[in-house]
Amino acid sequence: MKAFLKRKNISISWKSYGIDAMSAMAQGLFASLLIGTIVKTLGEQAGNAAANIGWLKQICDWLVEIGAFASSVAGPAMAISIAVALKAPALVVFSAAAVGQAANSKGGAGGPLAVLLIAIIAVEFGKAVSKETKIDILVTPFVTVVIGGLLSIWTAPYIGKAASKVGDLTMWATEQQPLIMGIIVSVVIGMALTLPISSAAICAALGLVGLAGGAAVAGCCAQMVGFAVLSYKENKIGGLVSQGIGTSMLQMGNIAKKPIIWLPPIIASAFTGPVATCIFKLRMDGPAISSGMGTCGFVGQIGVITGWGGSAGWFDWLGLILISFVLPAILCFVLGKIFRKAGIIKDGDLKLES
Repeated sequence: MKAFLKRKNISISWKSYGIDAMSAMAQGLFASLLIGTIVKTLGEQAGNAAANIGWLKQICDWLVEIGAFASSVAGPAMAISIAVALKAPALVVFSAAAVGQAANSKGGAGGPLAVLLIAIIAVEFGKAVSKETKIDILVTPFVTVVIGGLLSIWTAPYIGKAASKVGDLTMWATEQQPLIMGIIVSVVIGMALTLPISSAAICAALGLVGLAGGAAVAGCCAQMVGFAVLSYKENKIGGLVSQGIGTSMLQMGNIAKKPIIWLPPIIASAFTGPVATCIFKLRMDGPAISSGMGTCGFVGQIGVITGWGGSAGWFDWLGLILISFVLPAILCFVLGKIFRKAGIIKDGDLKLES
């Protein structure tokens, strides 16, 4: 069996499924639902402003339509991304589109989690039979689609409901206890962003929006902006940009060597989370995946702005700017000075490999 799995490139491991597949799923969701929502919102807002300019209104209408098209293929995009991450043969990758559509539609609000679990199983079965017969063109898609389809019919509704229940409970608890849950959600999702797993996929799978989504945004921003500022002495502008609008995951190698360097961004997230929930009432009413993106390409901020729908006031904008950029930068700058002076963080501890 081990020899067969190795020959078929099937690696049953946390890295393959919990890291590679989950991260790929988030990318597929980003390239469909998230970018579609952004394009659609851009078209709607610009269209309202250009209502009396015929040609410009037409372009805006096209953007709305294009955005809707992109959002509608979220399921196939996620499943195909998972198949690619698992290094599936071409026929399995193509067949995964149908599996993703089935799992996402049957999973309801918890569709992304259903896609993740079902696509992994269907893709691995597809890989197992790939090129084992002389009629591979029929066998491989048949096995992949039928297994994925049956699992979607039998299990996706329950997976989706379970994910939705967890997300709903988290969001309800945050509304009831914004201080405590603001800290918990901000710290946990922020740490997930820096770990080699996907905070975006977690937020999407749980449908984490509303006030809890705002706390998640705060935690992710605290990690990204926090590490960017904290490590500026070692990494200069390049590190500021790559971590501040890229990913704080770049620091995982250094964290593994010296975990204490992670403490300033964690402390910052424990502060900005409840500030977001209790003072500014920061909400993510855009796509749930945006809750776990932080300042990566400013997707977290775009998601919040999209949720506003043009109804935000100056206090909302102030809160978004402070939570996303200013507070994490100030907190980690000050904490960095303290930690370096105390000898807890030393020169070179946060140096990124070039």
